[in-house]
Amino acid sequence: MTIQSEGTAATSKARGDRAEQLALDHLQRQGLRLVCRNFRTPGRGGGEIDLIMRERDGTLVFVEVRQRRSLAQGGAAASIVSAKQRRIVFAARHFLARLASLPPCRFDAVLLQGRLDGPEPPAIEWLQAAFDAG
Repeated sequence: MTIQSEGTAATSKARGDRAEQLALDHLQRQGLRLVCRNFRTPGRGGGEIDLIMRERDGTLVFVEVRQRRSLAQGGAAASIVSAKQRRIVFAARHFLARLASLPPCRFDAVLLQGRLDGPEPPAIEWLQAAFDAG
């Protein structure tokens, strides 16, 4: 069993928070409005949605934010494997169950490539409809 030091966990959390903030800023510049951040399903084994946004046309957008320093091992997009997609869809269904009527929805990904603490900001790629609930 590997024990992670608090410093490493805090650094990882800080990187994740920074990546999510960059993604949020990017999406807001594109006209989307924040509905919810870090939505989690109750209990163990559920899912989490990094950002839930709303398009101008009312579409609810569930956003997965991924950051990688390099393109090794496929980069950020390759890390959104089918198991991760299933957990995001599960969480989205949980979120939607609370609504009186279902709006149009989609699953997007915001990919950040590069160092978050480097002299240059990371490249940001927004993949609309990156995967579906099927």
